Amino acid sequence: MVRLLPHLERIELPLGTVLYESGGSLRHVYFPVDCIISLLYVLLDGSSAEIAVVGNDGLVGIPLFMGGDTTTNRALVQSAGHAYRLPGPRLKEEFHGNNALQGLFLRYTQALITQMAQTVVCNRHHSVDQQL
Repeated sequence: MVRLLPHLERIELPLGTVLYESGGSLRHVYFPVDCIISLLYVLLDGSSAEIAVVGNDGLVGIPLFMGGDTTTNRALVQSAGHAYRLPGPRLKEEFHGNNALQGLFLRYTQALITQMAQTVVCNRHHSVDQQL
């Protein structure tokens, strides 16, 4: 993972910044430092629902290392701050040649899927007051 350090760019992410749109191309993966990013599922009518939240324990741009270049969700900055940004091609190259990085990213993906499942269940079975 040390080989990635020269390719990481620290960027500022103001509140409301859209990192990518549903159906859009992914060019970078983002590693939040002190910001919070919401992943939103966008419906055909334009409305959306939050499906996951990513903070400094995660990353945004999973489709890049899972074999895709587009996504079905929107990534929106909910709490301003900073993140490190890594070009997608560089991530793919390192991911496919580094078993330790693969394991780490796949475990994170599993945790994110679990978070999404818990969000769905909570939204379905709890009132808004209970969710807060």
